Amino acid sequence: MQSVKTIFLFIPLALCFINMQCDDNDDINRSSGICDETTIISHDLYEKLNSANFTFIDAEITNDCLHIEIGASGCNGNTWGFNLVDSGAVAESSPEQRYLKFQLINEELCLAFFERTVSFDLTQLQINGSNEVILHIEGLESSLHYTY
Repeated sequence: MQSVKTIFLFIPLALCFINMQCDDNDDINRSSGICDETTIISHDLYEKLNSANFTFIDAEITNDCLHIEIGASGCNGNTWGFNLVDSGAVAESSPEQRYLKFQLINEELCLAFFERTVSFDLTQLQINGSNEVILHIEGLESSLHYTY
């Protein structure tokens, strides 16, 4: 009977440690450059891109991920979709420059205001023979300097 009690005590404790380990892995993945979405390079999509209304709150680059925080109206923001589209054009300057548009896909019909952060992998925007590029995102007040 004592061994059964020990087993029933050990199992929940083991599950608690496993659960705490998942939280640690999430922090490790975020800091090692694993991003939520990929960046799309398409001149046609860039030209035709339509977005739901949103407000840029913050944008910063960490490693090879661009983290964009936005605010928009909706019911809870859980169904929102996101795209970051590069025009495919590279301005030949030092450093080179790229032009992008951010798209929010929002079909929520509520008037509450929510904020969300999404990250995009920037590695596709790297230019051979260079280690930096200036990113101009339409609607964002300042350009971002991406070094790699």
